Amino acid sequence: MGFLRNKEINRQIWISLAFLVSVGCLGGFLFPENLSCVVYGEFGSMGIIFIWLFFTKKRYDRLKNLAADADRMLHGERNLNFTSYQEGELAILANEVEKLLLRLTEQSDTLLKEKRYLSDSLADISHQLRTPLTSLHLLLTRLLEETDESGRRRLAYEGGRLLDRVDWLVNALLKISKIDAGTAVFARERVDASNLVENAIGPLGIPMELREQTVVKEIDDRAGFVGDAAWSVEALGNIFKNCMEHMGQGGTLWIRVEENHLYTEIVIEDNGPGIDPEDLPHLFERFYKGKDALDSNVGIGLALARMIVCAQNGTLKAENRTEGGARFTMRFYKGVV
Repeated sequence: MGFLRNKEINRQIWISLAFLVSVGCLGGFLFPENLSCVVYGEFGSMGIIFIWLFFTKKRYDRLKNLAADADRMLHGERNLNFTSYQEGELAILANEVEKLLLRLTEQSDTLLKEKRYLSDSLADISHQLRTPLTSLHLLLTRLLEETDESGRRRLAYEGGRLLDRVDWLVNALLKISKIDAGTAVFARERVDASNLVENAIGPLGIPMELREQTVVKEIDDRAGFVGDAAWSVEALGNIFKNCMEHMGQGGTLWIRVEENHLYTEIVIEDNGPGIDPEDLPHLFERFYKGKDALDSNVGIGLALARMIVCAQNGTLKAENRTEGGARFTMRFYKGVV
């Protein structure tokens, strides 16, 4: 019996035997006329020891089975049942072990998902960087061979646009990684909504003018929220840029801002074609590109926008207008949501 090699069991057996021998010798010395009673008592005590050994062995066997089940679960087996351990303290131990193993299993599954997600993200990043870099390499080759001055200027301009695209992509990915890692620092100061909109829409003034697009603003002069102005400009600018690219020539962008006792709400609407219903559930996923996405779209602008808003106790949702076009609703709450 393997459990007899246990030091604790051996010690208890030897102590019990020593006690029995001592009691037997003392009983025989003190009561020689009742020696048969002493012998019966000794046999009875030996029987109790054997019964104790029997149940102790059963308990150790169940502990051994419990350890084996735990080992199999740690090595990947999932369909294990711990409800068979119904014996007092052993059942409590089995229940705690099951909780621990389930927690470890969940952590293992989470780490595996994160590993796969990281692998997919790296592949997407590599693809997004490779495309403009390959185009830039081809442009440089053509630039060396181009003899016409106007042609060289055109190629240089295209190369600059590609470099800007790579620069924006790298900066956006760095910002996303900072938020993911929890190292991004968000200020807690009063942000004026009117200034926020102006700073976000400003860089898009010339592109929107070339597209003959107009902006209609309805902004409460007293509206604002507590957050980080620079990060919020980044988020709002990405939404404006998305609307500008999709609403087409001569489109109209409506911006409405108001504040109440619960939150500050910024609503951005356009009269473009709207968002495909199949794209709506995935619109804020990283590297997701909808059916009508432009070739230059890498699918991280809206994802970054939502991350920034959520990091400042806010929400961001997208939907289609009944009149046609897209609607983005951004809210910054005054309390915890």
